[in-house]
Amino acid sequence: MARTSVDKALEILLLFDEERKSCGIHEMAKLLSLSPGTVHRLATVLKRKGFLRQDPETKKYMLGTVFLKLANLVVESLEIAKIAYPYMQKLARETGETVHLNIIDGYERICIESIESSQPLMARMPVGSRSPLYAGASSKCLLAFSPEPFVREYLERTRLEPISVNTIVDRERLLEELERVRAQGYAESFSERVDGLGALSAPILGFGGELLASMSLAVPEIRFKDEALRRSFIEALCRRAREISSLMGYGD
Repeated sequence: MARTSVDKALEILLLFDEERKSCGIHEMAKLLSLSPGTVHRLATVLKRKGFLRQDPETKKYMLGTVFLKLANLVVESLEIAKIAYPYMQKLARETGETVHLNIIDGYERICIESIESSQPLMARMPVGSRSPLYAGASSKCLLAFSPEPFVREYLERTRLEPISVNTIVDRERLLEELERVRAQGYAESFSERVDGLGALSAPILGFGGELLASMSLAVPEIRFKDEALRRSFIEALCRRAREISSLMGYGD
């Protein structure tokens, strides 16, 4: 199978390790069995995107600072999942529903931890599952508590398309919904992403009030439409989310 440009670019990045912190074009070409011209072209693109940087004197390449940002995001997501998990377990026991933890990855929501309901009729949210930031409670919660410039950029670049029967596809209506989420401190949705699925989500905030994640409940229709039960779910969810936020430094 022929190596694509993406394959070759990734191979260049994977050359760097503890033993090989810098590398020149000809050395990379030899190690990867590529022409110097191909390596130079790919290295130029990787440098422009921040994946590589170049020593102005030796002309050798090193990993770029973009990896610092990516590494910090990974560490933060792992740390928040570790801290949140005991509280997710408490919430799962209190509600009997599926609990999941979500963060923003690019322009998508991604689930980084999940505890499934033990009930016969339940909603699943597998770790690694993704959805756009405009559909569903967990996504809307993340978007609502994100910095305004990010929200503005997201809405400018994203086409709102229907995913399920109640997906919000009108920009002004979505902005109103995000304002409501911020005001009440949690998000809710029904059949916005999956028909018959209800969801509730509350933000987890850090020291300066910055958004770290959203913790959510996925609830089948029959229980979601029980108003008293849903109110008890909201109270439990918001309480546990506040506890995690406090551990992450929010309110100090």
